[in-house]
Amino acid sequence: MIKKIRVRGYRIHRDLTIVPNTKLNIIVGANESGKSTLIEAIVLALTGRINGRSAAEELNPHWFNTGVVADFIAEKAKGKLPRLPEIDIEVFLADVPDLQELCGAHNSSVPTEATPGVRLRCVPNKDYLLELQAWAAKPTHLLPVEYYCVEWTSFADQKLNMRPRALTTAVIDARTVRSSGGIDFHLRQILGSQLEPHERASISLQYREAKAALSDSAFKAVNDRISQIHASLHAQPIALAMDQTARTSWEESVSPHVAGVPFTMAGQGQQSAIKIALAMNRHAGRSKYVTIEEPENHLSHTSLATLLHRMSALASADQQLFITTHSSSVLNRLGVEALQFLGPAAPVKLNELSPETVEYFKKLPGFDTLRLVLADKIVLVEGPSDEIIFERVFKDLYGKRPIECGIDVVSMRGLSLARGLELCHRLGKRVAAMRDNDGVEPAELRRPLAQWLAAGQREVFIGDVLHGKTLEPQLIHHCGEARLRTMLGITPNADVSTWMTREKTEAALRIATSVHALTPPAYMLQAAKFING
Repeated sequence: MIKKIRVRGYRIHRDLTIVPNTKLNIIVGANESGKSTLIEAIVLALTGRINGRSAAEELNPHWFNTGVVADFIAEKAKGKLPRLPEIDIEVFLADVPDLQELCGAHNSSVPTEATPGVRLRCVPNKDYLLELQAWAAKPTHLLPVEYYCVEWTSFADQKLNMRPRALTTAVIDARTVRSSGGIDFHLRQILGSQLEPHERASISLQYREAKAALSDSAFKAVNDRISQIHASLHAQPIALAMDQTARTSWEESVSPHVAGVPFTMAGQGQQSAIKIALAMNRHAGRSKYVTIEEPENHLSHTSLATLLHRMSALASADQQLFITTHSSSVLNRLGVEALQFLGPAAPVKLNELSPETVEYFKKLPGFDTLRLVLADKIVLVEGPSDEIIFERVFKDLYGKRPIECGIDVVSMRGLSLARGLELCHRLGKRVAAMRDNDGVEPAELRRPLAQWLAAGQREVFIGDVLHGKTLEPQLIHHCGEARLRTMLGITPNADVSTWMTREKTEAALRIATSVHALTPPAYMLQAAKFING
Protein backbone atom coordinates (compact mmCIF):
# COMPACT_ATOMS: atom_id res chain seq x y z
CA MET A 1 0.00 0.00 0.00
CA ILE A 2 1.18 3.53 -0.79
CA LYS A 3 1.32 5.63 2.39
CA LYS A 4 2.47 8.93 0.91
CA ILE A 5 3.38 10.48 -2.43
CA ARG A 6 5.61 13.50 -2.77
CA VAL A 7 6.14 15.19 -6.14
CA ARG A 8 8.61 18.05 -6.48
CA GLY A 9 9.45 19.98 -9.62
CA TYR A 10 7.47 17.73 -11.98
CA ARG A 11 5.37 19.66 -14.48
CA ILE A 12 2.61 21.60 -12.68
CA HIS A 13 3.53 20.27 -9.24
CA ARG A 14 6.18 22.39 -7.57
CA ASP A 15 5.85 20.56 -4.25
CA LEU A 16 2.85 18.31 -3.78
CA THR A 17 2.30 15.80 -0.99
CA ILE A 18 -0.62 13.36 -1.09
CA VAL A 19 -1.57 10.90 1.65
CA PRO A 20 -3.80 8.43 -0.20
CA ASN A 21 -6.60 6.30 1.18
CA THR A 22 -5.76 2.64 1.67
CA LYS A 23 -8.28 1.39 -0.90
CA LEU A 24 -9.88 3.95 -3.20
CA ASN A 25 -8.73 7.42 -4.25
CA ILE A 26 -10.89 9.57 -6.52
CA ILE A 27 -8.75 12.46 -7.73
CA VAL A 28 -10.72 15.57 -8.62
CA GLY A 29 -9.65 19.07 -9.56
CA ALA A 30 -10.26 21.88 -12.00
CA ASN A 31 -8.69 21.80 -15.47
CA GLU A 32 -4.89 22.13 -15.29
CA SER A 33 -4.85 21.23 -11.59
CA GLY A 34 -2.49 18.31 -12.24
CA LYS A 35 -4.68 15.21 -11.90
CA SER A 36 -3.14 13.36 -14.84
CA THR A 37 0.30 14.62 -13.86
CA LEU A 38 -0.11 13.06 -10.42
CA ILE A 39 -1.04 9.73 -12.02
CA GLU A 40 2.00 10.00 -14.29
CA ALA A 41 4.24 10.69 -11.31
CA ILE A 42 2.94 7.65 -9.41
CA VAL A 43 3.47 5.38 -12.42
CA LEU A 44 6.93 6.84 -13.08
CA ALA A 45 8.11 6.15 -9.54
CA LEU A 46 6.60 2.65 -9.38
CA THR A 47 7.65 1.43 -12.83
CA GLY A 48 10.38 3.77 -14.10
CA ARG A 49 8.39 4.05 -17.32
CA ILE A 50 5.91 6.36 -19.01
CA ASN A 51 4.02 5.95 -22.31
CA GLY A 52 5.54 2.48 -22.61
CA ARG A 53 9.13 3.79 -22.59
CA SER A 54 11.75 4.30 -19.89
CA ALA A 55 11.85 7.64 -18.10
CA ALA A 56 15.33 8.32 -19.49
CA GLU A 57 14.04 7.95 -23.06
CA GLU A 58 11.06 10.25 -22.43
CA LEU A 59 12.88 12.95 -20.42
CA ASN A 60 12.29 16.40 -21.91
CA PRO A 61 12.52 20.07 -20.79
CA HIS A 62 8.75 20.35 -20.34
CA TRP A 63 8.83 17.87 -17.45
CA PHE A 64 10.44 20.52 -15.25
CA ASN A 65 8.21 22.87 -13.29
CA THR A 66 8.21 26.26 -15.03
CA GLY A 67 8.16 28.15 -11.72
CA VAL A 68 11.27 26.34 -10.48
CA VAL A 69 13.09 27.08 -13.74
CA ALA A 70 12.01 30.74 -13.67
CA ASP A 71 13.24 31.09 -10.08
CA PHE A 72 16.60 29.61 -11.09
CA ILE A 73 16.98 32.12 -13.92
CA ALA A 74 15.96 35.02 -11.66
CA GLU A 75 18.46 33.99 -8.97
CA LYS A 76 21.24 33.72 -11.56
CA ALA A 77 20.40 37.21 -12.82
CA LYS A 78 21.00 38.50 -9.27
CA GLY A 79 24.47 37.00 -9.28
CA LYS A 80 23.59 34.15 -6.93
CA LEU A 81 24.48 30.45 -7.30
CA PRO A 82 21.18 28.60 -7.08
CA ARG A 83 20.86 24.85 -7.38
CA LEU A 84 20.01 23.57 -10.84
CA PRO A 85 16.32 22.58 -11.27
CA GLU A 86 15.55 18.95 -10.45
CA ILE A 87 12.60 16.56 -10.43
CA ASP A 88 12.06 14.37 -7.37
CA ILE A 89 9.19 11.88 -7.09
CA GLU A 90 8.90 9.72 -3.97
CA VAL A 91 6.43 6.95 -3.16
CA PHE A 92 6.40 5.89 0.49
CA LEU A 93 5.14 2.33 0.98
CA ALA A 94 3.70 0.35 3.88
CA ASP A 95 6.20 -1.53 6.02
CA VAL A 96 5.30 -5.11 5.04
CA PRO A 97 7.56 -8.17 4.60
CA ASP A 98 7.54 -8.36 0.79
CA LEU A 99 8.79 -4.75 0.53
CA GLN A 100 11.74 -4.98 2.92
CA GLU A 101 14.30 -4.93 0.10
CA LEU A 102 13.08 -1.39 -0.68
CA CYS A 103 13.38 -0.22 2.94
CA GLY A 104 15.77 2.57 3.86
CA ALA A 105 16.13 6.17 4.99
CA HIS A 106 17.14 7.72 1.65
CA ASN A 107 14.04 9.91 1.37
CA SER A 108 12.93 13.46 2.14
CA SER A 109 10.94 12.70 5.31
CA VAL A 110 11.64 14.94 8.30
CA PRO A 111 12.61 13.54 10.70
CA THR A 112 14.29 10.86 8.61
CA GLU A 113 12.11 7.77 8.37
CA ALA A 114 13.33 4.28 7.51
CA THR A 115 10.52 2.88 5.39
CA PRO A 116 10.04 0.98 2.12
CA GLY A 117 9.76 3.20 -0.91
CA VAL A 118 10.92 4.12 -4.40
CA ARG A 119 12.29 7.38 -5.75
CA LEU A 120 12.75 8.75 -9.26
CA ARG A 121 14.93 11.82 -9.73
CA CYS A 122 15.96 13.82 -12.80
CA VAL A 123 19.24 15.47 -11.83
CA PRO A 124 22.28 17.06 -13.50
CA ASN A 125 24.70 14.49 -14.89
CA LYS A 126 28.09 14.90 -13.21
CA ASP A 127 29.81 13.96 -16.47
CA TYR A 128 28.53 17.18 -18.04
CA LEU A 129 29.31 19.73 -15.33
CA LEU A 130 31.28 21.98 -17.69
CA GLU A 131 28.46 22.00 -20.24
CA LEU A 132 25.92 22.75 -17.53
CA GLN A 133 28.03 25.60 -16.20
CA ALA A 134 28.27 27.06 -19.69
CA TRP A 135 24.49 26.88 -20.07
CA ALA A 136 23.93 28.33 -16.59
CA ALA A 137 26.01 31.39 -17.53
CA LYS A 138 23.19 32.39 -19.91
CA PRO A 139 20.25 30.15 -18.94
CA THR A 140 17.07 29.79 -20.97
CA HIS A 141 13.67 28.42 -19.99
CA LEU A 142 14.38 25.18 -21.88
CA LEU A 143 16.70 23.10 -19.72
CA PRO A 144 19.46 21.17 -21.52
CA VAL A 145 18.12 17.74 -20.54
CA GLU A 146 20.86 16.13 -22.62
CA TYR A 147 23.11 16.93 -19.65
CA TYR A 148 20.70 15.39 -17.13
CA CYS A 149 20.25 11.78 -16.01
CA VAL A 150 17.42 9.80 -14.45
CA GLU A 151 18.09 8.08 -11.13
CA TRP A 152 15.57 5.42 -10.13
CA THR A 153 16.32 3.99 -6.72
CA SER A 154 14.80 2.36 -3.65
CA PHE A 155 14.81 4.07 -0.28
CA ALA A 156 17.70 1.71 0.48
CA ASP A 157 19.61 3.72 -2.16
CA GLN A 158 19.80 0.70 -4.46
CA LYS A 159 19.62 1.41 -8.18
CA LEU A 160 16.54 -0.03 -9.90
CA ASN A 161 16.69 -1.24 -13.48
CA MET A 162 13.40 -3.12 -13.54
CA ARG A 163 10.15 -2.72 -11.65
CA PRO A 164 10.33 -4.64 -8.36
CA ARG A 165 8.06 -7.66 -8.48
CA ALA A 166 6.04 -6.44 -5.48
CA LEU A 167 5.12 -3.19 -7.27
CA THR A 168 2.79 -4.61 -9.92
CA THR A 169 0.98 -1.68 -11.49
CA ALA A 170 -1.93 -1.48 -13.94
CA VAL A 171 -2.39 1.69 -16.00
CA ILE A 172 -5.85 2.04 -17.60
CA ASP A 173 -6.66 5.11 -19.68
CA ALA A 174 -10.19 5.22 -21.09
CA ARG A 175 -9.28 8.28 -23.17
CA THR A 176 -7.03 6.31 -25.56
CA VAL A 177 -9.76 4.49 -27.48
CA ARG A 178 -8.84 3.87 -31.10
CA SER A 179 -11.83 3.55 -33.37
CA SER A 180 -10.34 3.80 -36.86
CA GLY A 181 -6.86 2.33 -37.11
CA GLY A 182 -7.30 -1.22 -35.89
CA ILE A 183 -7.07 -2.69 -32.41
CA ASP A 184 -4.51 -0.95 -30.22
CA PHE A 185 -1.65 -2.89 -28.67
CA HIS A 186 -3.03 -2.50 -25.16
CA LEU A 187 -6.29 -4.23 -26.06
CA ARG A 188 -4.44 -7.03 -27.86
CA GLN A 189 -2.39 -7.65 -24.72
CA ILE A 190 -5.50 -7.74 -22.55
CA LEU A 191 -7.32 -10.16 -24.82
CA GLY A 192 -4.26 -12.34 -25.26
CA SER A 193 -3.85 -12.67 -21.51
CA GLN A 194 -7.25 -14.38 -21.29
CA LEU A 195 -5.90 -17.44 -23.12
CA GLU A 196 -4.20 -20.38 -21.45
CA PRO A 197 -0.76 -21.41 -22.84
CA HIS A 198 -2.10 -24.63 -24.39
CA GLU A 199 -4.91 -22.67 -26.08
CA ARG A 200 -2.44 -20.20 -27.58
CA ALA A 201 -0.24 -23.06 -28.84
CA SER A 202 -3.21 -24.85 -30.42
CA ILE A 203 -4.49 -21.70 -32.16
CA SER A 204 -0.99 -20.86 -33.42
CA LEU A 205 -0.49 -24.35 -34.85
CA GLN A 206 -3.87 -24.39 -36.62
CA TYR A 207 -3.25 -20.87 -37.98
CA ARG A 208 0.08 -21.98 -39.49
CA GLU A 209 -1.54 -25.08 -41.00
CA ALA A 210 -4.33 -22.97 -42.50
CA LYS A 211 -1.80 -20.65 -44.12
CA ALA A 212 0.17 -23.63 -45.45
CA ALA A 213 -3.03 -25.09 -46.91
CA LEU A 214 -3.79 -21.76 -48.60
CA SER A 215 -0.31 -21.76 -50.15
CA ASP A 216 -0.81 -25.32 -51.46
CA SER A 217 -4.27 -24.65 -52.90
CA ALA A 218 -5.14 -21.11 -53.97
CA PHE A 219 -1.57 -20.18 -54.90
CA LYS A 220 -0.69 -23.48 -56.69
CA ALA A 221 -1.99 -22.54 -60.13
CA VAL A 222 -0.45 -19.09 -59.93
CA ASN A 223 2.92 -20.49 -58.88
CA ASP A 224 2.89 -23.05 -61.71
CA ARG A 225 2.31 -20.26 -64.22
CA ILE A 226 4.97 -18.01 -62.69
CA SER A 227 7.53 -20.82 -62.70
CA GLN A 228 7.02 -21.38 -66.45
CA ILE A 229 7.29 -17.68 -67.24
CA HIS A 230 10.47 -17.12 -65.24
CA ALA A 231 12.09 -20.51 -65.86
CA SER A 232 14.26 -19.08 -68.65
CA LEU A 233 15.39 -16.17 -66.47
CA HIS A 234 16.03 -17.78 -63.10
CA ALA A 235 17.36 -21.15 -62.11
CA GLN A 236 15.04 -21.05 -59.08
CA PRO A 237 11.85 -19.15 -60.02
CA ILE A 238 9.85 -17.05 -57.52
CA ALA A 239 6.70 -18.53 -55.94
CA LEU A 240 3.99 -17.04 -53.71
CA ALA A 241 3.28 -18.43 -50.22
CA MET A 242 1.71 -17.22 -46.98
CA ASP A 243 4.21 -15.65 -44.57
CA GLN A 244 4.94 -18.05 -41.69
CA THR A 245 7.32 -15.80 -39.72
CA ALA A 246 6.56 -14.53 -36.22
CA ARG A 247 5.69 -11.05 -37.47
CA THR A 248 2.51 -12.47 -39.00
CA SER A 249 1.33 -14.34 -35.92
CA TRP A 250 -2.37 -15.06 -35.50
CA GLU A 251 -2.78 -12.28 -32.92
CA GLU A 252 -2.20 -9.68 -35.66
CA SER A 253 -5.00 -11.15 -37.76
CA VAL A 254 -7.65 -11.49 -35.04
CA SER A 255 -10.17 -8.75 -34.42
CA PRO A 256 -12.49 -8.80 -31.38
CA HIS A 257 -16.18 -8.53 -32.20
CA VAL A 258 -18.98 -7.15 -30.03
CA ALA A 259 -22.48 -8.45 -30.87
CA GLY A 260 -21.22 -9.48 -34.30
CA VAL A 261 -19.68 -6.07 -35.03
CA PRO A 262 -15.88 -5.49 -35.16
CA PHE A 263 -14.68 -3.83 -31.98
CA THR A 264 -13.29 -0.85 -33.92
CA MET A 265 -16.76 -0.16 -35.35
CA ALA A 266 -18.52 -0.23 -31.98
CA GLY A 267 -19.43 3.02 -30.29
CA GLN A 268 -16.62 4.76 -28.43
CA GLY A 269 -18.51 4.46 -25.16
CA GLN A 270 -18.80 0.70 -25.60
CA GLN A 271 -15.12 0.44 -26.52
CA SER A 272 -14.12 2.40 -23.45
CA ALA A 273 -16.25 0.31 -21.06
CA ILE A 274 -15.00 -2.97 -22.53
CA LYS A 275 -11.36 -1.94 -22.30
CA ILE A 276 -11.68 -0.92 -18.66
CA ALA A 277 -13.57 -4.07 -17.68
CA LEU A 278 -11.10 -6.32 -19.53
CA ALA A 279 -8.10 -4.55 -18.06
CA MET A 280 -9.42 -4.70 -14.52
CA ASN A 281 -10.30 -8.37 -14.91
CA ARG A 282 -6.82 -9.06 -16.25
CA HIS A 283 -5.14 -7.36 -13.32
CA ALA A 284 -7.55 -8.45 -10.59
CA GLY A 285 -5.59 -10.06 -7.78
CA ARG A 286 -2.24 -9.38 -9.48
CA SER A 287 -1.69 -5.64 -9.63
CA LYS A 288 -1.28 -3.94 -6.28
CA TYR A 289 -1.78 -0.46 -7.73
CA VAL A 290 -4.34 0.42 -10.39
CA THR A 291 -4.67 3.84 -12.04
CA ILE A 292 -7.76 4.64 -14.12
CA GLU A 293 -8.14 7.93 -15.98
CA GLU A 294 -11.63 9.28 -16.64
CA PRO A 295 -13.72 6.09 -16.78
CA GLU A 296 -16.76 8.17 -17.75
CA ASN A 297 -15.38 8.93 -21.24
CA HIS A 298 -18.01 8.52 -23.97
CA LEU A 299 -20.47 6.82 -21.60
CA SER A 300 -24.11 7.64 -20.94
CA HIS A 301 -25.30 7.92 -17.35
CA THR A 302 -26.73 4.38 -17.26
CA SER A 303 -23.72 2.82 -19.01
CA LEU A 304 -21.43 4.56 -16.55
CA ALA A 305 -23.43 3.20 -13.61
CA THR A 306 -23.05 -0.33 -15.02
CA LEU A 307 -19.31 0.13 -15.51
CA LEU A 308 -18.82 1.48 -11.98
CA HIS A 309 -20.59 -1.58 -10.60
CA ARG A 310 -18.25 -3.85 -12.60
CA MET A 311 -15.20 -1.91 -11.45
CA SER A 312 -16.20 -2.26 -7.81
CA ALA A 313 -16.78 -5.99 -8.26
CA LEU A 314 -13.49 -6.59 -10.09
CA ALA A 315 -11.24 -4.64 -7.71
CA SER A 316 -9.56 -7.05 -5.30
CA ALA A 317 -9.38 -6.40 -1.56
CA ASP A 318 -5.65 -5.71 -1.52
CA GLN A 319 -5.57 -3.32 -4.48
CA GLN A 320 -5.13 0.43 -4.17
CA LEU A 321 -7.01 2.36 -6.86
CA PHE A 322 -6.36 5.88 -8.15
CA ILE A 323 -9.15 7.23 -10.37
CA THR A 324 -9.28 10.67 -11.99
CA THR A 325 -12.70 11.95 -13.01
CA HIS A 326 -14.83 14.92 -14.03
CA SER A 327 -18.05 13.04 -13.30
CA SER A 328 -20.25 13.54 -10.24
CA SER A 329 -21.72 10.10 -10.88
CA VAL A 330 -18.30 8.49 -10.39
CA LEU A 331 -17.72 10.54 -7.24
CA ASN A 332 -21.15 9.91 -5.73
CA ARG A 333 -21.40 6.21 -6.50
CA LEU A 334 -17.89 5.26 -5.43
CA GLY A 335 -18.07 7.48 -2.35
CA VAL A 336 -17.16 11.10 -1.60
CA GLU A 337 -15.06 9.92 1.34
CA ALA A 338 -12.54 8.62 -1.24
CA LEU A 339 -12.10 12.06 -2.80
CA GLN A 340 -8.67 13.67 -3.11
CA PHE A 341 -9.24 17.29 -4.15
CA LEU A 342 -6.37 19.03 -5.94
CA GLY A 343 -7.04 22.70 -5.36
CA PRO A 344 -5.03 25.91 -5.33
CA ALA A 345 -3.80 25.16 -1.80
CA ALA A 346 -2.85 21.86 -0.18
CA PRO A 347 -4.77 18.74 -1.32
CA VAL A 348 -7.94 17.97 0.63
CA LYS A 349 -9.12 14.51 1.65
CA LEU A 350 -12.76 13.87 2.43
CA ASN A 351 -12.34 10.68 4.44
CA GLU A 352 -13.40 12.55 7.59
CA LEU A 353 -16.98 13.00 6.42
CA SER A 354 -19.57 11.29 8.56
CA PRO A 355 -20.69 7.85 7.27
CA GLU A 356 -24.26 9.16 7.08
CA THR A 357 -23.22 11.97 4.74
CA VAL A 358 -21.20 9.58 2.56
CA GLU A 359 -24.20 7.25 2.21
CA TYR A 360 -26.44 10.25 1.53
CA PHE A 361 -24.41 11.30 -1.51
CA LYS A 362 -24.20 7.72 -2.76
CA LYS A 363 -27.99 7.63 -2.85
CA LEU A 364 -28.07 10.84 -4.91
CA PRO A 365 -25.91 9.97 -7.93
CA GLY A 366 -27.66 12.64 -9.99
CA PHE A 367 -26.62 15.49 -7.68
CA ASP A 368 -23.74 17.52 -9.12
CA THR A 369 -21.36 17.14 -6.20
CA LEU A 370 -18.43 18.33 -8.29
CA ARG A 371 -19.96 21.80 -8.50
CA LEU A 372 -19.50 22.07 -4.75
CA VAL A 373 -16.01 20.61 -4.96
CA LEU A 374 -14.69 22.79 -7.79
CA ALA A 375 -16.39 26.17 -7.26
CA ASP A 376 -14.41 29.05 -5.73
CA LYS A 377 -17.47 30.38 -3.88
CA ILE A 378 -20.88 28.77 -3.49
CA VAL A 379 -24.45 29.90 -2.88
CA LEU A 380 -26.73 27.08 -1.72
CA VAL A 381 -30.44 27.57 -2.35
CA GLU A 382 -33.43 25.30 -1.79
CA GLY A 383 -34.91 25.15 -5.28
CA PRO A 384 -34.97 26.52 -8.85
CA SER A 385 -37.13 29.54 -8.03
CA ASP A 386 -34.71 30.67 -5.29
CA GLU A 387 -31.81 30.21 -7.73
CA ILE A 388 -33.50 32.29 -10.44
CA ILE A 389 -34.46 35.15 -8.12
CA PHE A 390 -31.01 35.26 -6.48
CA GLU A 391 -29.37 35.51 -9.92
CA ARG A 392 -31.53 38.59 -10.62
CA VAL A 393 -30.76 40.13 -7.20
CA PHE A 394 -27.02 39.62 -7.68
CA LYS A 395 -26.97 41.05 -11.20
CA ASP A 396 -28.99 44.11 -10.12
CA LEU A 397 -26.45 44.68 -7.35
CA TYR A 398 -23.17 44.08 -9.23
CA GLY A 399 -24.04 44.23 -12.93
CA LYS A 400 -22.79 40.67 -13.46
CA ARG A 401 -24.12 37.18 -13.02
CA PRO A 402 -22.69 35.27 -10.04
CA ILE A 403 -20.81 32.78 -12.25
CA GLU A 404 -18.93 35.69 -13.85
CA CYS A 405 -17.58 36.48 -10.39
CA GLY A 406 -16.53 32.90 -9.71
CA ILE A 407 -19.68 32.16 -7.68
CA ASP A 408 -21.72 29.03 -8.39
CA VAL A 409 -25.38 29.10 -7.34
CA VAL A 410 -26.41 25.52 -6.61
CA SER A 411 -29.99 24.42 -6.16
CA MET A 412 -30.00 21.65 -3.55
CA ARG A 413 -33.22 20.14 -4.97
CA GLY A 414 -34.08 18.17 -1.87
CA LEU A 415 -30.51 17.56 -0.69
CA SER A 416 -30.20 18.17 3.02
CA LEU A 417 -28.63 21.58 3.66
CA ALA A 418 -26.61 20.07 6.52
CA ARG A 419 -25.04 17.48 4.16
CA GLY A 420 -24.05 20.15 1.67
CA LEU A 421 -22.60 22.37 4.39
CA GLU A 422 -20.62 19.46 5.88
CA LEU A 423 -19.02 18.80 2.50
CA CYS A 424 -18.24 22.51 2.00
CA HIS A 425 -16.84 22.74 5.55
CA ARG A 426 -14.40 19.91 4.85
CA LEU A 427 -13.38 21.56 1.57
CA GLY A 428 -12.93 24.92 3.29
CA LYS A 429 -15.30 26.64 0.84
CA ARG A 430 -16.82 30.11 1.27
CA VAL A 431 -20.57 29.50 1.28
CA ALA A 432 -23.75 31.54 1.56
CA ALA A 433 -26.68 29.21 2.23
CA MET A 434 -30.29 30.41 1.98
CA ARG A 435 -33.44 28.71 3.13
CA ASP A 436 -37.09 29.40 3.92
CA ASN A 437 -37.98 29.88 7.57
CA ASP A 438 -41.14 27.74 7.30
CA GLY A 439 -42.57 29.66 10.23
CA VAL A 440 -39.64 28.81 12.54
CA GLU A 441 -37.36 31.44 14.07
CA PRO A 442 -34.03 31.68 12.14
CA ALA A 443 -31.99 31.11 15.32
CA GLU A 444 -33.68 27.72 15.79
CA LEU A 445 -32.95 26.72 12.21
CA ARG A 446 -29.28 27.70 12.46
CA ARG A 447 -28.63 25.74 15.65
CA PRO A 448 -28.36 22.24 14.04
CA LEU A 449 -26.02 23.68 11.40
CA ALA A 450 -23.71 25.50 13.80
CA GLN A 451 -20.85 22.97 13.61
CA TRP A 452 -20.51 23.57 9.85
CA LEU A 453 -20.72 27.38 9.98
CA ALA A 454 -17.92 29.93 10.44
CA ALA A 455 -18.31 33.70 10.63
CA GLY A 456 -17.24 35.34 7.39
CA GLN A 457 -16.72 31.95 5.74
CA ARG A 458 -19.94 29.91 5.85
CA GLU A 459 -23.20 31.52 6.89
CA VAL A 460 -26.92 30.80 6.56
CA PHE A 461 -29.34 33.53 5.52
CA ILE A 462 -33.01 33.15 6.46
CA GLY A 463 -35.91 35.55 5.98
CA ASP A 464 -37.72 37.12 8.93
CA VAL A 465 -40.74 35.07 10.04
CA LEU A 466 -42.87 38.22 10.02
CA HIS A 467 -42.22 38.65 6.29
CA GLY A 468 -43.51 35.20 5.29
CA LYS A 469 -42.64 31.53 5.55
CA THR A 470 -41.32 31.04 2.00
CA LEU A 471 -39.83 32.99 -0.92
CA GLU A 472 -43.16 34.10 -2.43
CA PRO A 473 -44.60 35.94 0.59
CA GLN A 474 -41.13 37.43 1.22
CA LEU A 475 -41.21 38.91 -2.31
CA ILE A 476 -44.74 40.21 -1.78
CA HIS A 477 -43.71 41.87 1.49
CA HIS A 478 -40.68 43.66 0.02
CA CYS A 479 -42.03 44.53 -3.46
CA GLY A 480 -45.73 44.98 -2.81
CA GLU A 481 -48.58 43.26 -4.62
CA ALA A 482 -49.11 46.03 -7.15
CA ARG A 483 -45.56 45.96 -8.51
CA LEU A 484 -45.43 42.16 -8.52
CA ARG A 485 -48.72 42.01 -10.42
CA THR A 486 -47.15 44.21 -13.08
CA MET A 487 -43.92 42.20 -13.19
CA LEU A 488 -45.85 38.93 -13.42
CA GLY A 489 -48.35 40.19 -16.01
CA ILE A 490 -51.35 38.61 -14.29
CA THR A 491 -54.94 39.89 -14.37
CA PRO A 492 -56.30 42.23 -11.68
CA ASN A 493 -58.63 39.47 -10.47
CA ALA A 494 -55.84 36.94 -9.86
CA ASP A 495 -54.61 36.54 -6.31
CA VAL A 496 -50.85 37.29 -6.38
CA SER A 497 -49.95 34.97 -3.48
CA THR A 498 -52.00 32.04 -4.80
CA TRP A 499 -50.69 32.46 -8.36
CA MET A 500 -47.03 32.69 -7.27
CA THR A 501 -47.32 29.69 -4.98
CA ARG A 502 -48.95 27.60 -7.71
CA GLU A 503 -46.57 28.73 -10.48
CA LYS A 504 -43.33 29.00 -8.50
CA THR A 505 -40.80 28.57 -11.31
CA GLU A 506 -42.81 30.53 -13.89
CA ALA A 507 -43.23 33.39 -11.42
CA ALA A 508 -39.48 33.43 -10.74
CA LEU A 509 -38.71 33.49 -14.47
CA ARG A 510 -41.09 36.41 -15.12
CA ILE A 511 -39.63 38.40 -12.23
CA ALA A 512 -36.07 37.66 -13.37
CA THR A 513 -36.75 38.96 -16.90
CA SER A 514 -38.94 41.92 -15.94
CA VAL A 515 -37.78 45.43 -16.84
CA HIS A 516 -39.31 46.76 -13.62
CA ALA A 517 -37.15 47.29 -10.52
CA LEU A 518 -37.07 44.48 -7.97
CA THR A 519 -36.82 45.14 -4.25
CA PRO A 520 -35.13 41.96 -3.05
CA PRO A 521 -35.90 40.15 0.20
CA ALA A 522 -33.46 41.38 2.85
CA TYR A 523 -31.86 37.96 3.44
CA MET A 524 -31.12 37.53 -0.28
CA LEU A 525 -29.49 40.94 -0.43
CA GLN A 526 -27.38 40.10 2.61
CA ALA A 527 -26.33 36.79 1.05
CA ALA A 528 -25.29 38.50 -2.20
CA LYS A 529 -23.16 41.06 -0.36
CA PHE A 530 -21.60 38.37 1.83
CA ILE A 531 -20.59 36.00 -0.94
CA ASN A 532 -19.09 38.74 -3.12
CA GLY A 533 -17.47 40.56 -0.23
